This record gives sequence, structure tokens and C-alpha cells, in this order.
Amino acid sequence: MKIKFYDRKNNCYNTEKVAGEKYLNWTYSSPIGMKFLEALLKKKIFSRLYGSYCDSSLSKSKINSFIKNFNIDMSQCKKNSFSNFNEFFIRELTPEARVISSEKDILTSPCDGKILAYENIDINSLVQVKGITYSLAELIGDINLAKQYQNGCCLIFRLCPTDYHRFHFIDDGKCSDSRKIHGNYYSVNPIALKNINKLFCQNKREWSILSSKNFKEVLYVEVGATCVGSIIQTYTPNKNVKKGEEKGFFKFGGSTVILFFQNDSVKIHDDILNQTKLGYECSVILGEPIGTAICKIKVQE
Repeated sequence: MKIKFYDRKNNCYNTEKVAGEKYLNWTYSSPIGMKFLEALLKKKIFSRLYGSYCDSSLSKSKINSFIKNFNIDMSQCKKNSFSNFNEFFIRELTPEARVISSEKDILTSPCDGKILAYENIDINSLVQVKGITYSLAELIGDINLAKQYQNGCCLIFRLCPTDYHRFHFIDDGKCSDSRKIHGNYYSVNPIALKNINKLFCQNKREWSILSSKNFKEVLYVEVGATCVGSIIQTYTPNKNVKKGEEKGFFKFGGSTVILFFQNDSVKIHDDILNQTKLGYECSVILGEPIGTAICKIKVQE
């Protein structure tokens, strides 16, 4: 399965180069692979063991080939020497590598990745892929909180193993404690999303509420995946945060950040909405404008 996405910068479609593509296709598309997945690969123990390997000096030998195979621009990184693969994987970027709009009512991407966007959502029938849905209450385990996002907006950011794997705040405000929900470790690659029912609701995940100055109450959900040893939150709960500040990071593996906005709070850019309707993700980077606060649109009108 080839994954086609829309490149906003160059206004064209590209094919994603997938880390471990043959393994993913075999695991999620063959009967034997699916049995192996259910017996071992989705389990915490497998991801913990692989995470331990990525934390060890033995994994350092993987770094150079990974950089070369996926054409990673190391000039954007704060440092170029790493003691293990996880240290490389959670690499920090220089301030110049990502420009974040200073306009408070411009919604910017919280991370690098591929985005799908849905407006006027039905919280009882959120789209995983065509034909597979889940509910917000199932995802976060809080039906009363879920109701606050009816007819709102849902943004799904898929971080590939090759992406910068830190995620950031989209506005000034205060963020609540992060609530942890234990679960499995399925891949979040589109290959897996088409074959595992309610995948996001099955995987390990964490959620918190950003009480933002310009976008109301924003629900952040971070979803782990195969070989993601940890979701690390680096912010201080219930303290003031600034737009663009780091919220946390994922250790090794593809991962997902999902943002939920309340009704009448944000308008997502039309190209992202249109590509989602066509079935394509859009590539975005941290700080890239992806929407506008409704309050600004009303003032302009």
C-alpha cells in the first residue's frame, strides 16, 4: 500500500516513504501477520523491550543509515551527536528551523506530520478512516467532557518515525494535568488504521485541556503506537504557557496528536478541509498556519 499525501508548500501530491513498509504491510494485511500482531506486537512488553534497545548504545549504529535513507536535514538540529537512537529520535530543533506566527488568532500546527481535518463533528461518530468510526467518549473516557465538543472541530496529526517528534502549544493559556489511559500499541500508520477497528480508542493515550486565550477550551490527545516506549509531558500543569512552547514528546515510533476544538472557535484552512474530503492527508510542520480564530473572522466581517 502506497501512502499518497498533499504537499501544501508545492501544491502537489507526493508518496510517503514509510519506515518499515514491508513489515507493516505483512503485519496488517496477512493472516499470519495479524496473529503475530495480536499475540505480541500490540503488547506493552514488545514496545518496552524495543524502547530499551533504542535507549541503549547498541542502537547508535542505526542513526546514520536512518538519516541517509529518509533524507533528514540535520542542519536544523541543535546537536548532531547522539549516544543512542532515542536521543536522536527526540532531537530538538534550532529556533530558526520552525517559524511560529506571532499573531495570536492564527492557528498554527502543534507539530510536524500529516493532518486530517473535520468540522462540525458528531462526537459519537468520529472518522478513523472511511467506514470505521469511534466516539469521543470512548477515546477519553469522559462522556460529559466529550459533549462539550459536539459540532466542533477535530484535527488529527500523524507523526511518522521520520518526523520531528516533539509537540507544542497552539496558543497562550493554561493546561490541565495529563490524564493517562492504558492500552495497546498498534501502529498508527494508514495501513493499520484501515484494518484495526477503533484503533485510537485501543491504544495507550493521554489527554489534557488547554484553556486558551483565543480558541476556547482545546482538548489535546496524544496517542502512542508500536514501539513508542513513552509519551513524555514536559510542561508544568496549571501554569501559564505560551504559544509555541513545547508540551511534550514521543519516544521511538510513529505517533498521533489529536486536537478537538469547541463549536464556533476556529476555521480551518479550506485546502486542508478539501484534501481531507478527498481522502488525502496534508503535510504540515510545526508553526505552519492552518486556521483562524472565529473571533478574528467575526471582527473582520
